[in-house]
Amino acid sequence: MIRNRQLERWSPWVLLFSVVVLWQIVCSAFDVSEFIFPSPARIASQFMEFKGIIAAHAWRTYWVTMAGFGIAIAVGVLLGFVIGSSRLAYAAVYPLMTGFNALPKAAFVPILVVWFGIGVGPAILTAFLISFFPIMVNIATGLATLEPELEDVLRVLGAKRWDVLMKVGLPRSMPYFFGSLKVAITLAFVGTTVSEMTAANEGIGYLLISAGSAMQMGLAFAGLLVVGAMAMAMYELFSVIEKRTTGWAHRGSQGE
Repeated sequence: MIRNRQLERWSPWVLLFSVVVLWQIVCSAFDVSEFIFPSPARIASQFMEFKGIIAAHAWRTYWVTMAGFGIAIAVGVLLGFVIGSSRLAYAAVYPLMTGFNALPKAAFVPILVVWFGIGVGPAILTAFLISFFPIMVNIATGLATLEPELEDVLRVLGAKRWDVLMKVGLPRSMPYFFGSLKVAITLAFVGTTVSEMTAANEGIGYLLISAGSAMQMGLAFAGLLVVGAMAMAMYELFSVIEKRTTGWAHRGSQGE
């Protein structure tokens, strides 16, 4: 059991190391141009050369993403609670939200630029628009799928609808909620980066465009890796919080 846990813990790093080594071997063996597909060594060298610039752009992307993500949590939880607690709201709102989620969020960026100008506003709103839907859906699903038998028993015991939702429905929705956070945070970084590529003069998205136009593909790949690293770090953070706060929902995995 301990060996399996250690294997699970180290397996992502082993896989990552293997991919990087294979990547470097392919680039070296086939003499791939650094302007087309940079090797890990080239990416690392450009990362060290421009680490100050990358850090500044990464910080801007990070806090903008977290601002949009914070709004997404607030709106997603509120809408999810309303939709999941009422059959009428579920029937009326859920299809409309599904249709809205199908719209490409990148298409909203030019509209947001007209409304709010180039800068922080479009990036925050794009991060929000692309990440609130998973949160809303999971909260609504957790509440809407509350077992009718359990609700009937609680009603017999004197619980009101509000009591059932607050004391049973919401706690039951927490695993869904944290699962949605892990998905939504990665989408939020995507939304911010896409917005910065067309409507900002700072951030990793702006760095990607600048590096690409200057044919510094190693720098562009370094920026992409930084975004991925930030998203992975936030994903792991939510995983740790999930295990500490909803351990009752992971009894099977804890016993392995």
